[in-house]
Amino acid sequence: MMKIEPIGRQFSSASSFRERDVNTPTVIQGGALRTWKYNSPAAEVVLGSEGRPFDADIELWSGPGNVPVKIRAYSEDGLRRPFSTQLLTRRGQHTVAIRNVGQLELPMTGAVVAANITRPSELCLSSSATVQGGSLRTYPFDPSVDSVQVLLQSDGRPLNARIEVLQGPNNDRMTVELYSEDGYNRPFFCTLETPGAGNVVRVLNKAPMEFPMLASVVPYAIGGSSTNDDDGAYYADGLASVESQDGWGAAGPSGGSAEYGAAARAARRAAASRQ
Repeated sequence: MMKIEPIGRQFSSASSFRERDVNTPTVIQGGALRTWKYNSPAAEVVLGSEGRPFDADIELWSGPGNVPVKIRAYSEDGLRRPFSTQLLTRRGQHTVAIRNVGQLELPMTGAVVAANITRPSELCLSSSATVQGGSLRTYPFDPSVDSVQVLLQSDGRPLNARIEVLQGPNNDRMTVELYSEDGYNRPFFCTLETPGAGNVVRVLNKAPMEFPMLASVVPYAIGGSSTNDDDGAYYADGLASVESQDGWGAAGPSGGSAEYGAAARAARRAAASRQ
């Protein structure tokens, strides 16, 4: 069974910058492309709408013709079910490109946050299970679970997966298709909203059998409260060693997790849906 330790520390250093760089949510009309350029080891992408469906392509550009991460995200209701994902970019300048592939009548909003991003909880980091190539895993959740964290990673081989949020038989509320050229240095992590009852998260490894991956799908907010309330020290402990290894430089102490609770989630959702 694969075991990958450094993932928590990779995200830890991305969540402790001195300044918070939040781009104002931008309206993206159907068929339009918007880009955000930044120079930080990680960024959080938030997509939403005023209640209509959205269908978007997200790409990480790292140099001419180099697209190490590609994501296709669909939600039937961008207000109740916005999409949030985190991109690890290591060093150097990168560009996040968001294209609204929906119709002209279906605009959406997008924002890129380059600091104080949402982090995987300790439960998420410790709950990974191997999903062989071509295999499918399902994760049913209680109605009290408001959102879940999804973490996919590998031992360095590519990631090619599909994530679905179902509410009833074959009733897809959200769909995410992703590709990462390196599931170790560029793992996939996102937060999915699961309002109502009967939510099931389905994870499919689309790669061949020779390309297994690790998947973790755990509750994030239960009854309006975040499960990240005790992970601040966990990430702070590993911060110094990560900075010395990867040369990201001192970024100040790792912030507490209170801002990642229900209030922060509500604020992100409102910002992503503002027209």
